[in-house]
Amino acid sequence: MNILILGSGGREHAFAWKIKQSTQCNQLFIAPGNGGTQSCGTNVDLSVTDFASIREFSINENVEMIIVGPELPLVEGIVDFFENDEQTKGIKIVGPDKNGAQLEGSKAFAKEFMAEFSIPTASYKEFTLQNIDDGRKYIETHEGPYVLKADGLAAGKGVLIIEEKEEAIESLEKMLHGQFGEASSTVVIEEFLKGIEFSVFVLTDGEGYKILPVAKDYKRIGEGDTGLNTGGMGAISPVPFVDKTMMNKVEERIVKPTIEGIKKRGMNYKGFVFIGLINVHNEPYVIEYNCRMGDPETEVVIPRVKNDLISLFDSLFNGTIDETKIDFKQETASTIMLVSGGYPESYEKLKTITGIDELKDVIVFHAGTKIENEQLLTNGGRVIALTAFGENHQEAVNLSRSAAEKIQFERKYYRTDIGFDL
Repeated sequence: MNILILGSGGREHAFAWKIKQSTQCNQLFIAPGNGGTQSCGTNVDLSVTDFASIREFSINENVEMIIVGPELPLVEGIVDFFENDEQTKGIKIVGPDKNGAQLEGSKAFAKEFMAEFSIPTASYKEFTLQNIDDGRKYIETHEGPYVLKADGLAAGKGVLIIEEKEEAIESLEKMLHGQFGEASSTVVIEEFLKGIEFSVFVLTDGEGYKILPVAKDYKRIGEGDTGLNTGGMGAISPVPFVDKTMMNKVEERIVKPTIEGIKKRGMNYKGFVFIGLINVHNEPYVIEYNCRMGDPETEVVIPRVKNDLISLFDSLFNGTIDETKIDFKQETASTIMLVSGGYPESYEKLKTITGIDELKDVIVFHAGTKIENEQLLTNGGRVIALTAFGENHQEAVNLSRSAAEKIQFERKYYRTDIGFDL
């Protein structure tokens, strides 16, 4: 089977690394890929939202399956684009249609979905410029902290948690006046839930489903979960505080009604549902849905899965996902993300990376790298994820951290406390 992965981050490198091990993969293409993915297949210079060029490439190269890594192509309707074309509608695309992708593409849509199907989540209100006065009053009549979310996609930066009323009102005004562009033309204000977060990943064909290994990621740039939100500074899987009792609650109260909602809403959904959860006094609540795998969670979840990944994806299209047994390693996986100095704000690219050849006992997943004149260079904010296995999360994290010390590039930064709060 000829396979195309769309994306350029650590998530896509993890997919490529796993698919390279499959006996069912003939040719593997990654568009646009990065400095690491080219060791797994062929990098292709295509934009993930240039559907016409992806279509032409897929026809010319006899691509039979497309795995969509990032959310933007899904939200913009790549599944619908291929389904509505006679030449490409037979290509299997791992990801939901535009309707299903609204679970991630619109916070308001997701909240309405959860309300309709009685899925536990924080109470909320949504506001636009037309009713900004109502938004101000809402903040004035409620106690903080205040959770303000841009309705649309804002590259992981559209969620603000603010303590003070005045600052929250000021932030609401900035957001509605274009702080995050069109994404914050509607703002959802949520009740603040205090607890500890974790991530559940479900593979579904819109009717049946299987739950993948659970993970916890670390979103803040600073030690002790302080500072600005990022795309993710590290992750571990499994999560010590997510036991069988908690997972039974998650499956019964959240996963099953989510799949039922997808079915009742008529979504063409063959792919991942990433459910961001928070444990509040041993009760799970949904913080958000994503319509694809997380990053850097993919870098700890996929290495734990023993199954052939192509067989798993195939089961979404032949109606056998319910009968499929997912096997995974019992050891703990950890990943630490090396980032460019200054990230998640301004940072410099094209810094020389050294030390990777010295590494042992870790899997190196490239995120923001490129190869130029046979040199490996930084090419993004999040540069490299270092994944290791251990008997427990501390052992695994120590291996990842040891590897992080050996890789060098100018202004390299990483968190040393991943997993040590558990």
